[in-house]
Amino acid sequence: MGNMKKFLKYSLWLAGVVAAITIVGIVYIAATFNPNDYKTQIIKLVKDKQHRNLKLDGDIKLIFFPSIGANIGKVSLSEFQSDKEFIYIDSARVSLALLPLLSKQVVVDEISISGLKAALVKFKNGKTNIDDLLSKKETNEEKTPLEFDITSVHVKDSELTYLDETTGAQYVLKDLNLNTGRIANDIPGKIDFAAVIQSSKPKLDIATQMKVQLTFDLKKQLFQMEGLELQAKGTALDISNLAVLANGNISANFDTHEFSTKQLVVTATGLQGKNNFNAKLDAPALNLVQNNFTSDKLTLNTKLDSTFGNIVASLALSDLTGNPQSFKSSALTLELDMKQLEQAFKIKLSSPVTGNIEQQQLNLSNLTLAVNARGDKLPNKSVNSEMKGSVQIDGSRESVQANLAGGLLQSQIKAKVAVNDLQDPAIRFDIDIDQFDADLYLPQKTADVANKPAQAEQSFDLAGLKKLNLEGGLRIGALKIANIKLSQVRLDIKAQNGLITISPLSTNLYQGSMNGSMKVNAQTTPHIAINQNLSGINIAPLLKDTVSFDTLEGKGNVALNLTAQGNTISALKKALNGNMSLSLTDGAIKGINIAKTLRDAQGMLSMKGATAQTQSVNKAEKTDFSELKASFKVNNGVAHNDDLLLKSPLLRLSGNGDINLGNDTINYLTNATLSKTLTGQGGKDIVGGVTIPVRLSGPFNNLKYTLDFGAMASNVVKQKIEVKKEEIKTKLHDQLQDKLRGLFK
Repeated sequence: MGNMKKFLKYSLWLAGVVAAITIVGIVYIAATFNPNDYKTQIIKLVKDKQHRNLKLDGDIKLIFFPSIGANIGKVSLSEFQSDKEFIYIDSARVSLALLPLLSKQVVVDEISISGLKAALVKFKNGKTNIDDLLSKKETNEEKTPLEFDITSVHVKDSELTYLDETTGAQYVLKDLNLNTGRIANDIPGKIDFAAVIQSSKPKLDIATQMKVQLTFDLKKQLFQMEGLELQAKGTALDISNLAVLANGNISANFDTHEFSTKQLVVTATGLQGKNNFNAKLDAPALNLVQNNFTSDKLTLNTKLDSTFGNIVASLALSDLTGNPQSFKSSALTLELDMKQLEQAFKIKLSSPVTGNIEQQQLNLSNLTLAVNARGDKLPNKSVNSEMKGSVQIDGSRESVQANLAGGLLQSQIKAKVAVNDLQDPAIRFDIDIDQFDADLYLPQKTADVANKPAQAEQSFDLAGLKKLNLEGGLRIGALKIANIKLSQVRLDIKAQNGLITISPLSTNLYQGSMNGSMKVNAQTTPHIAINQNLSGINIAPLLKDTVSFDTLEGKGNVALNLTAQGNTISALKKALNGNMSLSLTDGAIKGINIAKTLRDAQGMLSMKGATAQTQSVNKAEKTDFSELKASFKVNNGVAHNDDLLLKSPLLRLSGNGDINLGNDTINYLTNATLSKTLTGQGGKDIVGGVTIPVRLSGPFNNLKYTLDFGAMASNVVKQKIEVKKEEIKTKLHDQLQDKLRGLFK
């Protein structure tokens, strides 16, 4: 026991002596050694070994107590074999704990750097401006990991630049400030980082600040970041007033290749043009193990306030699993709520989803799409729709394929759509619709139009059709558009380079059928060509619904071969050219009963005071016919006819005239010839065979008939003279025959 006490006593005494000698040695070195005397040798050594210029414009100060270290200021290093500056440090301070160095432990009391500026360059040949500084020696010898313990790190007012000459992109980290707590293996340490990030490609100018508690284990290659608070503000791309905030916990194990996040929340707000947006990503648990990732649920909520309207969107992915090549989710749900000034929409999309990241493929195998629209201009102020099917997206081939069926608006639809080349899309489709009333969604005419000032006609712009690449078929069971009622509609459409061809264009309408084609040239001012044959058509409702012309009845055939050019409806009507023809049976001309009118005016046949009389259309009157034929030459919106022929048991009518389709007016002169009796149309007492000129003129909505009774009276006189002549001829002939017979007795 006594020996033990003596050993401890002598050991403490020896340690004290060693400490005293060490302190005396340090004081001596500090008093006699000046590192600034070796600047020239240091500069020469760097020049010889690294072929770079080192400048030491500030003083070098050594620190020996309470830790060993150095202060250095105004230091710069040039580029390789160049005078151009590569790195500059305004001041730096490093201090180390002395004793731990003896056991290969680096215990740094402090690292402090101020005014650091460095520029890293990647040249066009792929090399960098620091390749010569990196060690190229390789060794298979195992090295004992160097352990270190840093009390704190401080970086102030520094700037780092990276230039990629291969792309021309430049990235700058300026106003860099970093302050840390203790940095040591398996010891939690706080980190406070701030910098401004600037970039040319993409365009960035963002001030960032990050606070986090970092724990690492270099032997296990384990890193943990807890209580992450990341803030970023500035501009990115075309987004201004950008503000990003991220919170959560992140861990990584590079030895086992594991990465995970917990309670990660990222929010962003900004202004894009005139559109304000904010977004929030919520990832409660995301795990990546050996390139395989899993997540219980990911949600993304966004809101956009724009001139177009206000949009709120929510995207959720449940049971997400995958790897860098592919992924799948048991349920993708997307909800959109869009509000505009006069209407609102709610859209919900849901489906299991699978994807291949390498091949850029996405498959929504069991898609349900529900749409609810509300607005005063919608039918019943509300529209509900739901469609089901599948959608496949192939990004590598730039193609989208959709197969959907269900209710859309008031229709039941089956649709197959394929889109190729998303940059210049080529669309192929095949669509079946049971019925559709387009008039429900077109602007309605108000009853007080007459009291309102006339508005300038809106032109239509077909420039968007110039890039349209479209081909497919459309079938509609029942269609109503512009008050025209159609059924069994079939359209085969092909559009390319501004040329649109619809052939066949066929449908059943007004108890008949239509078959033909239509072509539209949208390369310049819209040019339209129509070639249609209508068979067995009930003409009265067709004319009434299409051009508000309610003057003609009958059933038969109509042929149209017309072209027009213009960017408004009125311009197209005034530019119509081509030909038309019609052939009707068992119909009537509404507005006048010619036979009845003649019977009522028979007193004028006395040839005294007979005049022309004009009368408005009387909707209760009509002139029946058994056959009506006419052909038209159309020139600049005016349809001219020379071969009008109307037949009935009591009347024959022929004539010629113009129908001005551009101005909705008629100017027609016909000659009506009565049969021998008017039985069946109100009388027997007028001489048969009388002809009267009848003129039909005026706008479609205010037509007038003019009957020339003077000409009719003249025709009656001529007829009586002709009858008298025939009687005299007959009498003379009879007398001559009697005399001839007397000569031969």
